[in-house]
Amino acid sequence: MKKIFFVISITLFFFSSNLFSQDDKCNCPQQCKIGKGTIYFTWGYNKDWYTKSSIHFKNHSNAYNPQTNQIDDYDFTLYKMKGSDAPGFDHLLTSQLTIPQYVYRLGYWFNNKQDFGIEINFDHAKYYVDDNQTVHLKGEIRGKYYDTDTMVDANKFMHLQHTNGANFLMLNFMKRQHLLVSKNKKHWLSAVGKLGAGIVIPRSEVRMWGQWSDNYWHVAGYCAGLEVGFRYDFFKYFFIEYTAKGTFANYVDVLTVDAGRANHYFGAFENILDAGIQFHF
Repeated sequence: MKKIFFVISITLFFFSSNLFSQDDKCNCPQQCKIGKGTIYFTWGYNKDWYTKSSIHFKNHSNAYNPQTNQIDDYDFTLYKMKGSDAPGFDHLLTSQLTIPQYVYRLGYWFNNKQDFGIEINFDHAKYYVDDNQTVHLKGEIRGKYYDTDTMVDANKFMHLQHTNGANFLMLNFMKRQHLLVSKNKKHWLSAVGKLGAGIVIPRSEVRMWGQWSDNYWHVAGYCAGLEVGFRYDFFKYFFIEYTAKGTFANYVDVLTVDAGRANHYFGAFENILDAGIQFHF
């Protein structure tokens, strides 16, 4: 995926050197009339990398676990867990558009002199705890206190995945900087920056000591992010956008198994490529 983004960047560089000029008068919809707004919608896909994270599991419901023939009562934390995404780009042409890690945006440029805008920004990112890693466990399990290293075994211990989405939903404030305009006024290259915050809406699959639960979507916490990149507008109504995004997500209420809950937070770095359509009015 990194190679694809590198090729796109190089292509845009050579394309812009031949096609674009430093002309401040732009007939593109965003700057043709100051004060005339532009609304747009985009769809695209993302590739993600995650920081190590700590996950706190808690269940004091005294629920009976038929797999272990014991009462599951626990309150413990696993430290420095490693996690991975599941981009699913091999399904792009063979399945539904929503199977890979997709994104969409609905935004509005004010087309004022500062070139500000606002945007509803949704990232369907997927998160898997890496199985069979050794981490530090600290806390109580069934009345016994632990402070030791342990292996994360999906069958004998636990597994967690936000695979129906870690799902970052944000409201962004945006700033655009005009860079280059084509000589025929039909192409425009600009830099974009976005800063926002919002909520996380995961649907998590969790396994605890042999019991498995595929939970429902719900608001589980909050997130904040900073996104920067390039936007290429062409033929008035269309554009392509490539951005890099840093996100912090804190899931304070992850549904697990039975009445169990988990608190999970991590940082994410995203590469995002999307295409959109826009209208000014």
